Amino acid sequence: MNYIATDKAPAAIGPYAQAVKVNGLVYTSGQIPLRTTGEIAGTTIEEQTDQVFENLKAVLAEAGSSLSKVVKATVFIKDMNEFAALNDVYAKHFGDHTPARSTVEVARLPKDVKVEIEVVAEAE
Repeated sequence: MNYIATDKAPAAIGPYAQAVKVNGLVYTSGQIPLRTTGEIAGTTIEEQTDQVFENLKAVLAEAGSSLSKVVKATVFIKDMNEFAALNDVYAKHFGDHTPARSTVEVARLPKDVKVEIEVVAEAE
């Protein structure tokens, strides 16, 4: 088991790894729209989802993987009324690749952000 850490994504804000690589898979921790400086990126679901994907790309790259290797995504969204807007940004980042996905509306997310996404990906 290898713990993954990169300074190209925000540091963990608790006692957990950015990702763990084991048995050919990468399991990311949930990424929220924090910049590496610790600031929340934007105020809209689109801006925040874009930042989440930048964080995921950085963590996956450090683990020797990428969005094209994602097999499962779990999306936590604060307001399901923003689902369509989130989907537009999600589709932009994944393109033709369509991994399995669950989306769950939650009452609250860390730092009161609008979205958090975690993924499982094949390691290269």
